[in-house]
Amino acid sequence: MKALLITTCAALLGASAGMAETAKSEMDHSKMDHSNMAMSAEQMEGAVHTTATLNSIGDGTANVSHEPIPEIGWPAMTMDLPVLPEAHMMGDASAGDSVTLMLIKGEDGMYAIGGIMAE
Repeated sequence: MKALLITTCAALLGASAGMAETAKSEMDHSKMDHSNMAMSAEQMEGAVHTTATLNSIGDGTANVSHEPIPEIGWPAMTMDLPVLPEAHMMGDASAGDSVTLMLIKGEDGMYAIGGIMAE
């Protein structure tokens, strides 16, 4: 399994923007540690978090089924997402597990997984 970027970020995003705001306000900030992440402050500031089911993970790609992500206008869906090369895993996650994803928007405007935390 490819190492995934260490992150202890967690958020529960709901199906609507209102639910997402409630979930964000209830996020456990005591578990956050972005100090070891090899990303710019701008990337970290624009990071988006969502819960997802990890369907599979391979060389540089993870297949996930995620909740709606209102911050970026994505509905709930199953998709392949690229995993950043310098990534590390926080916790043990395998196919079928619920995880929290940290998505980072690249210069090309596309999102990639910048961190995965096992639930």
